[in-house]
Amino acid sequence: MRRRVRVAGGRTRKRVGVTGPRRRTERRRWERLPLAIRVFLRGVNERGEEFLEFTAALNISAGGVLLVTRRHLPRSSQVSLEIPSAPLPQLADLPKFVRTLQARVARVTNSNRCYLSGLRFTRPLLKHPTHR
Repeated sequence: MRRRVRVAGGRTRKRVGVTGPRRRTERRRWERLPLAIRVFLRGVNERGEEFLEFTAALNISAGGVLLVTRRHLPRSSQVSLEIPSAPLPQLADLPKFVRTLQARVARVTNSNRCYLSGLRFTRPLLKHPTHR
């Protein structure tokens, strides 16, 4: 792709190269799964009052989750997520599973009438990153 670039003296010359936004290198350690999962979000607001919100995770990885919320979550605040599930029978051969996750708010983006909150789990769900 060609584009014109300004050089000394106000002249322009053609430059050959790739234009458009630069691609950022992926910094995440775990691959994200685009799963919409309903979760309960618990935390404490700025006034010190506990809150509970039924919300949705838009994607999840072993290291964190992207939530859509109605409330603004302050960066670095500690929250917990609870994944609702049906009661399971008490069987010895059921695999171990997690329903409650502790997380810290890493980033918040204001979207149309909601917030997108990126949370980092206090303890990753896997011990080692997946290889891509």
